Amino acid sequence: MKKLTERVLLFVIGFPLVIGLVVFLPYKHHLAVNLVVIMLSALGAAEFAALLRKKFCSLGSLEAAFLGAVSPVATTLAVSFDYNQDFISGTFMVGASWLLVSRIFTGEDKLKDAVGRVAAGCAVLVYPGLFMSWIIRINWLAHAEMVLLMFLFIVIANDSLAWAAGMLWGKGNQGIIQVSPHKSVAGFIGGLAASITIGLGAVFFIPQAFSSGRVPSIIAGILLGLISGVAACLGDLGESALKRSANIKDSGTLMPGRGGVLDSIDSMSLAAPVYYLSYWFLFT
Repeated sequence: MKKLTERVLLFVIGFPLVIGLVVFLPYKHHLAVNLVVIMLSALGAAEFAALLRKKFCSLGSLEAAFLGAVSPVATTLAVSFDYNQDFISGTFMVGASWLLVSRIFTGEDKLKDAVGRVAAGCAVLVYPGLFMSWIIRINWLAHAEMVLLMFLFIVIANDSLAWAAGMLWGKGNQGIIQVSPHKSVAGFIGGLAASITIGLGAVFFIPQAFSSGRVPSIIAGILLGLISGVAACLGDLGESALKRSANIKDSGTLMPGRGGVLDSIDSMSLAAPVYYLSYWFLFT
């Protein structure tokens, strides 16, 4: 009951706050949202590094946070301050190069963990770092405010309805996916239904941003919700597989009722590039 209460309170407080950032602080291509993404990516990377240390891939939390923030920071500079787009890939390569050369002049005692450290560092550069930067990329699009809001609605509705449907109707259909035995078919269907509904709603209520020239707009809305919803589910399950491999229940304790930051952005991180590319193909 305590976890349920904490989760509901986090949603009641957090959801309006996130929507408020998008709607009321659009300056510099939603710089406020971009800064939040940077912070979440850095914290998530630090948690991922702690998880990797369970598997003998040694990477310090501060270094992981820095590497996890590299791509979101570079993308923010490009989107909000008009840096050249090549700066994004260039900065990513600087981070990877740092991992490769930073142990050259260290002692023998530190060389023994060099392979694990480079592997862990590259991992957090990509996940959640590079994945989360695609949320910031959304702000390059025309009608970015509406497109960004629909992304948040699709992912949050998917997560919330999957959880609610699983609680109500998931008792007899759990355990199909071994990495997350408490996930249910009812929850999966409920989450996808929510995402598809948001995709359709976007077509009907925001036609200026969600009109397709490739396929009928209704089909495009269904596809956008479906593909993004599946990606959100897979992001959640992918992180569950990582936690199960490391034999931990939650990635951290910073988010009441949800566990850690990585537990809270797992769906969003994988859904972000999928949503962006799906929107670009279907509606631009």
